[in-house]
Amino acid sequence: MKRKGILIIVSGFSGAGKGTLVKKLLEEYDGYALSISATTRKPRPGEEDGREYFFLEKEQFERRIAEDGLIEYACYCENYYGTPREYVERQLAEGKDVILEIEIQGALKVKKQYEDALLLFVMPPSAGELKRRLVGRGTETGEVIAKRMCRAAEEAEGIEAYDYIVVNDDLQTCVRQLHEIITAAHHTPLRNKEFIENIRTELEGEK
Repeated sequence: MKRKGILIIVSGFSGAGKGTLVKKLLEEYDGYALSISATTRKPRPGEEDGREYFFLEKEQFERRIAEDGLIEYACYCENYYGTPREYVERQLAEGKDVILEIEIQGALKVKKQYEDALLLFVMPPSAGELKRRLVGRGTETGEVIAKRMCRAAEEAEGIEAYDYIVVNDDLQTCVRQLHEIITAAHHTPLRNKEFIENIRTELEGEK
């Protein structure tokens, strides 16, 4: 039975460590592909276009929207973020599990298009730890950090829409848990409809 790729959505509060977690997952396990999002925000120090994000001007991004070239898009802290469609669908067809690291608004839009998408929400062990991590980045002003904490409080209201939560306390433990959840998800009836129908047909033939 050919393994089909799962579309995996990883969301979490800014500062919860979802980017580090996904990077480690890709390093340690085979069979994953990371979807690179497009954004209108400016690059942070060390980020490169086409590696962390496709950095677009607002006009370019809006052209993509008009051409239906994005699976989803959302506005977050006054910037657009979106998922290019072509890359994702090609990787899924090749049997790769494609990871989308996107915000909660986008996650719910994707779930409407892909019913078998797996939604995972990365959480910090506490709100205090979340703030400590944001401050520790050293890349954002106090005003931006306050906005991100306020946004996290809003996002916390939508966590129940996800399939699983993963608490990012110890990174290595969290990576292992993430991989185990995804592996188990491959065996749900929802993601094996064709195989189930084939068995049913065969059983009918044996009557």
